[in-house]
Amino acid sequence: MQFTIATNTLQKQLQALNGAVGAGAVMPILSDFLFELEGNELSISASDMEITMKTKIEVLSSSSGTVAIPAKTLTDIVKTLSDQPITFTIDPDTYMVQIRTQNGEYKIPGESGAEFPEISALTGTQTVTLHSAVLAHAANKTMFAAGNDQLRPVMTGIFCKLDNNGATFVATDAHKLVKCEHTAQQYENTVSFILPKKALTLLKNTLPADTIVHLTYNQTNALFTFDDVQLKCLLVEGRYPDYSVVIPTDNPNIMAINRTELLNGIKRAAIFSNKSTFEVAFNIADNQLKIHTQDLDFSTEARETFECEYQGEPIEIAFNARFLIEMLASLDTEEVRIEMSAPFRAAIVLPAVQDENEHLLMLIMPIMRHR
Repeated sequence: MQFTIATNTLQKQLQALNGAVGAGAVMPILSDFLFELEGNELSISASDMEITMKTKIEVLSSSSGTVAIPAKTLTDIVKTLSDQPITFTIDPDTYMVQIRTQNGEYKIPGESGAEFPEISALTGTQTVTLHSAVLAHAANKTMFAAGNDQLRPVMTGIFCKLDNNGATFVATDAHKLVKCEHTAQQYENTVSFILPKKALTLLKNTLPADTIVHLTYNQTNALFTFDDVQLKCLLVEGRYPDYSVVIPTDNPNIMAINRTELLNGIKRAAIFSNKSTFEVAFNIADNQLKIHTQDLDFSTEARETFECEYQGEPIEIAFNARFLIEMLASLDTEEVRIEMSAPFRAAIVLPAVQDENEHLLMLIMPIMRHR
C-alpha cells in the first residue's frame, strides 16, 4: 500500500477530522486515523464511537489497502512540514508506516483497521436537504448557549426542528436561551431531534460556504453528507424542554443601543464585578443606560453611562455580565435591542436589523440584585 499526497492537502483533512478522534478512548484504535486506499481515492476516518467522520481525497497511487495510524503522531509530523509531496508506504503484514518527504524519512507503527467503527447505512430513515449556510449560521449563533451539565444531557445539545415553517435551532442552559429560525426553505414532514454540540462544532468547522447538505436521520442517529465528507452521530436522547413557555411576549420596556459600545462597556465593567455572580446592574431611564458593577470583597467598583433610545418606564435590572458578553459578541449588527418587562422576568436580546428569512432571538434571565 503506497500513495503520495501534498502535505497542505493532508493537513487540511486531518484538521477537519481531529475533533472526532476519541480522546482517552477505551478502544486504543479510536486514537487513530483510519486510512482506506482504493486506487487513487483515499478515505480518512476518525471516531469516538458517538461521532464518526470521514473524508475522501484524490492521491497519487494505484494500490489499495487499509491501515490505522496514530492521530497525534501523524498530526504533529504533518503540521511542521512545508507544502511538498509526502509518500506513505505501509507494510501489509506488520502495518509499519514509512513516511518519506523531500528531506526526511519517518516510521510509525500502525495497526489493522478491522475494529475501526464504520459509517454504516441507517435504517428506517428520512432524508432532507439543508443549505450549508443555514447550518453554519445556526451553529455560530446557538452553540455558546448550550449547557454543560451532564445530569441534564438534553440541554447539552442543540434542538433542531424542521417543519413547514422552516428550520428552527434552539440552545439553552436554563440561564440563557437562543432561538435561530430560517424560513427560506420549508419541509413537508415535521421532524425534531437533539444534535450533540460536538457534532455541530465539527460541521461548522468543515462546512463549505455554499453547498447542499444531505441529512439522513432516524430516531437514534443522524448522517450529514456534503461534498466528500460524511459525519454520522448519535442523537441526544430525551425530550427537549418546552422553551416557548419561558419566552415573554409582553415586553413594554425597549432599549436600542450601539452593540459594540455596550459590549466593550460591559467587558470593562465585568473586570470589577463579583467573581461568583458577575453581576452587572442596568439602570435605564430618559434615554440613558447606567451600568454598575462592584466586588465588595476587593473594594472594586465600576460605573459607566451610555446614550440609548428607550421606550418604557424606568427600570433597574441585573444580569450575568459573562452571558451578556457572549450574546453581544455573537451578533454582527450595529445596534441591538433589549426588551424587558420587569426586574425579575427574562429579557429578550435581538439584533436591531434581521434578514427577511432569518429571525434570531436571545433570552437572558435576570439575577437578584446584591446591594
